[in-house]
Amino acid sequence: MRWLLAALFFAAGLAHVLTPDGFLRITPEWVPFAREVIFLTGLCEIFGAVALLTRSLRYWAGIALALCALCVWPANFKHAFDAINVVHVPSSWWYHGPRLALQPVIIWLALFAGEVVDWPFRRGDASGRVQRR
Repeated sequence: MRWLLAALFFAAGLAHVLTPDGFLRITPEWVPFAREVIFLTGLCEIFGAVALLTRSLRYWAGIALALCALCVWPANFKHAFDAINVVHVPSSWWYHGPRLALQPVIIWLALFAGEVVDWPFRRGDASGRVQRR
């Protein structure tokens, strides 16, 4: 699961860096320096994906990727509710509904893959803390 999640974040990061125009269209107006924020988001996703696969950086990568996924969620809402057409992305609620609902799962997956949380699969000690390997 960690490898798949890293691949998805890496691909998303490349998309943010290489083709920012679609992301600019769905970025809320209140985001300052939107183009720069999209570029930095892409870099964070790329570096976070690589770090997620690195044992010594995994924990912090999990936190960073979870925060990144949380921060881009407003753009997903704008994309859905403003009915913005973006090339190569479906514009129906068959896409937007699951996409919005799954964002908390993506956040949890980042934390789980980063060994920040172990819920609901307890792999920690009696105190509930995740055992560091």
